[in-house]
Amino acid sequence: MSDANGATLGARTLRVCALYPDLMNIYADRGNLLMLERRCRWRGIGFDLTASGLGEALDADAHDLFYLGGGQDRDQRLCAEDLLESKSASLRSAAAREAVVLGVCGGYQLLGRSYTLGEQTIEGVGLLDVRTAREDDRRLIGNVAIEVHLDDADGDSAGRVLAGFENHGGRTTLGEGAAPLGRVLRGHGNDGRSGCEGARSGNTIGTYLHGPLLPKNAWFADWLIARALAIDVSQLAPLDDRLEDEAHLSARHAAGL
Repeated sequence: MSDANGATLGARTLRVCALYPDLMNIYADRGNLLMLERRCRWRGIGFDLTASGLGEALDADAHDLFYLGGGQDRDQRLCAEDLLESKSASLRSAAAREAVVLGVCGGYQLLGRSYTLGEQTIEGVGLLDVRTAREDDRRLIGNVAIEVHLDDADGDSAGRVLAGFENHGGRTTLGEGAAPLGRVLRGHGNDGRSGCEGARSGNTIGTYLHGPLLPKNAWFADWLIARALAIDVSQLAPLDDRLEDEAHLSARHAAGL
């Protein structure tokens, strides 16, 4: 199989950078990275995983996909400070050249403009035009399913379902510069009121869906891989996804679909 430039995909390598994997990984979301690795390996696509932790510089041009998971409030504060001090410019540069940036739960909040906890406001990296405020009266917890429309390389868009689990005290509001990732079919979404879940700006995506997300939604893992490699998802070799399809159906059923 060849990409648009005539090179075989087997000669390609997906270069992934996990941001703060030791601190931002409280919902088993390391499984998202494993899912990306396996689906690349099964197709003969190389997979290079690099970690970038506190105080470490970030090379904007060395990675195709940047991943930021969820963490406890204390760890989230530490990571927010470090993002601004040592990684913000590089992450912005990577997003500007259309690298994929995926933030899940706490990572989603840090990709936004701010996260307010009581009287304290944590400044985010601002890749997504969203703001989050912590509400302590009720956490938004449960299985969730959303309908998403993701353009492929040909500009077409088809509605697909993402299913997962949410558990967050934050209420996220979208600004004019961000579009929702999807429409809530079951569950709470960004704030339990708007009917929107997640946010997207170009190839930067934030979502509250975890559990983890990608093993429950293999089609979305493939979309991310294709997007990061700048190819159409149809150029990825088909896989035997019977188990993955069962996992997806189970997640949908758990959400009430």
